[in-house]
Amino acid sequence: MNVVSWPDRLLTLNDWIALPEDNSRWYELVEGVLVVSPRPVAKHQRAVWRLTAQLEPQLPEELGVLPEVELVIEPGTPSTVRVPDVLVGAAEGIEANLARWAPADVILVVEILSDGTKRTDRVTKLAEYAEVGIEYYWLVDLDEPVTLTAFHLIDEHYENVGEQTGRARLDLAGQPVIVDLPGLTGARAAD
Repeated sequence: MNVVSWPDRLLTLNDWIALPEDNSRWYELVEGVLVVSPRPVAKHQRAVWRLTAQLEPQLPEELGVLPEVELVIEPGTPSTVRVPDVLVGAAEGIEANLARWAPADVILVVEILSDGTKRTDRVTKLAEYAEVGIEYYWLVDLDEPVTLTAFHLIDEHYENVGEQTGRARLDLAGQPVIVDLPGLTGARAAD
């Protein structure tokens, strides 16, 4: 049995950065508290990959899309670092190979609902992402029919701008995007 030494205090952003890399679980830092969850299962992972692949070619060249990157909500003490399922941000950040993203460089965050995170995604993250000024927030529910609930930041609060199924047509900073929601979970189309 390994004994792990752990700080007897809330973790800082530097403590977070110093943590050893571990892909066996899902980690976030919430007000200095390390939150550990099981990794998402296959259906969830496939939906993340497919959503990322659908969005990338529809974005203007100044934006890019990434799965599972660190987003520093609060760098001070106590620190909060979220790891959204999908993030759309400045292409400059991708080119700079950022390890962590600041909210000012992010236009959209997407969370795919999972058992154990639904309330956090619908309530806590909704408030956090709005508080730091992320313009768009999407929630994807993989239960049939797959649905996408879109939020747009208006006057420092998210406004629900619609729930869609099928081929969702959305606005992303004036750029129309289409998301094939059944395609996030369905079998691959035959050639």
